[in-house]
Amino acid sequence: MDDAAALRIRLDLAYDGTDFAGWATQPGLRTVQGTLESALGTVLRCPDPRLTVAGRTDAGVHARGQVAHVDLEPGVWEAVRGRMDGSGPALVRRLAGVLPRDVVVRRAEPAPVGFDARFGALRRRYVYRLVDDPMLVDPLRRAMVVRHPVALDAEAMDRAAGALLGRRDFAAFCKPRAGATTIRTLEELSVDRPGAGPDAGLVTVTVQADAFCHSMVRSLVGALLGVGEGRRPVEWPGELLAGAERRSVVAPAHGLTLERVDYPPDAELEARALATRARRSAGEVDRAAPADPEVSPPR
Repeated sequence: MDDAAALRIRLDLAYDGTDFAGWATQPGLRTVQGTLESALGTVLRCPDPRLTVAGRTDAGVHARGQVAHVDLEPGVWEAVRGRMDGSGPALVRRLAGVLPRDVVVRRAEPAPVGFDARFGALRRRYVYRLVDDPMLVDPLRRAMVVRHPVALDAEAMDRAAGALLGRRDFAAFCKPRAGATTIRTLEELSVDRPGAGPDAGLVTVTVQADAFCHSMVRSLVGALLGVGEGRRPVEWPGELLAGAERRSVVAPAHGLTLERVDYPPDAELEARALATRARRSAGEVDRAAPADPEVSPPR
């Protein structure tokens, strides 16, 4: 495809990650990317559509607010419209007819100039959910809420989380990958026990950052669980971060949901993507003081 002539389409989607081996296509495995690309190829009648995603979720992780993009020939985009009012609604409706029930594309539309689902994102927001009270266990939510065997001290976990905020090297909480940086800006890490709403009584860990490296969120949750169970002092997660040695337990995948991906105003999209592509350097890390969580300098 001629890149200059391609039309970039933004897709907003959600999925239940239970029966997927993660987002990224893998030979012989059922993945979200592979499933969605196959459906797009069928509906659009074009070979090998390639998706770029905001955050490549691990096996078993869910998404409520995932974002991806695909580049198409303008003629392909127009053809999907048929007799419907617009190509976007038409694509959403037709995908619903071929996708399995655990993947939903909610919106499809031409993206603004400079949009990149991965590199243009400002932040990703995840929520990890646990239930530690047998009276609150809901078998209908077993696929997205971890049943924890002992009571958790959510307040102690929240205090421990504060030491991890800011622009840091999170090597202690990341599965290493050759050539990949582990420097991230953790804007929010908070632990709560909501008193109302669908998560009432659960322990929820909210994690927001410019990006996440492999297994970072579940490793952060695993470290906080040691504090919540009383096995570790409040200072322990901060000591792990400072030591940069990966010793944290990785929490189960099914408790984690990607809730939202945020992007800058349209006029700033291209600049954001260019800035994000620039490799982070270890010299930018501030190990002493947390950064302002409202300021964000992508997984």
